[in-house]
Amino acid sequence: MTEEYIPKIAMTIQAHPDDQEFSIGGTLAKWAKAGCEIISVVITSGDSGSNDPAKDGSHKKELAELREREQLAANKVLGVKETIFLRYPDGELEPTIQLRKDLTRLIRQFKPDAVSCGNPEAWFYGNEYVNHPDHRAAAEAACTAVFPSAGSRLMFTDLLDAGYEPHEVKRLYVHGGEKSDTWVDITETLEFKIKALQQHASQVPVDEVGKWMTEWAEADAKDKGMKYAESYRVMILKKDEEEKAR
Repeated sequence: MTEEYIPKIAMTIQAHPDDQEFSIGGTLAKWAKAGCEIISVVITSGDSGSNDPAKDGSHKKELAELREREQLAANKVLGVKETIFLRYPDGELEPTIQLRKDLTRLIRQFKPDAVSCGNPEAWFYGNEYVNHPDHRAAAEAACTAVFPSAGSRLMFTDLLDAGYEPHEVKRLYVHGGEKSDTWVDITETLEFKIKALQQHASQVPVDEVGKWMTEWAEADAKDKGMKYAESYRVMILKKDEEEKAR
């Protein structure tokens, strides 16, 4: 069995608070336990995440502050050390050049070995869920920031002038796809994933999410020799010297 890859520094880029807990919380907890330094980038603060008829537009700031607190609590459970909120408007996200530049700056600043994001091609999951457009936009911007922007010296030269030298990400972990090729065993960290997701009490039924996450993790692990797993399509963009020697 191939030894599982554990990055030294990892960055997760997601559209909203709670996105990473639903999708990759078990992997992040596992990496953190192994000593990985994790940077969590949340592009919007989820300020449109309410259908309460008693709320109107004046409550968006209040909701954003609540959801940021929930994300910080969730990241503490997972062992994430650094959380960055970019505070783009929730529900209006587009894969703009400005967003790609913001993500490129962060990648060059923190120099992660691995970046995880959603699947920019995912529109439909089964016949019950249309993927949120913010998810697709965040994923597209993240992928293009990873390659080519972060590693290309003469892209965004104002970043170069500001001291942000190019950085080549080694691996891109894309979640939410139908063509997974990598499964991370989260049997020992599923409980942390569930507890982290439960911190998002404004968005999820706290007493039910444990059942959901267990069922999802069992489905991902099926026929993989694991009890619980999270699945990815992994792009190996740059190999370590020891990997080249194999």
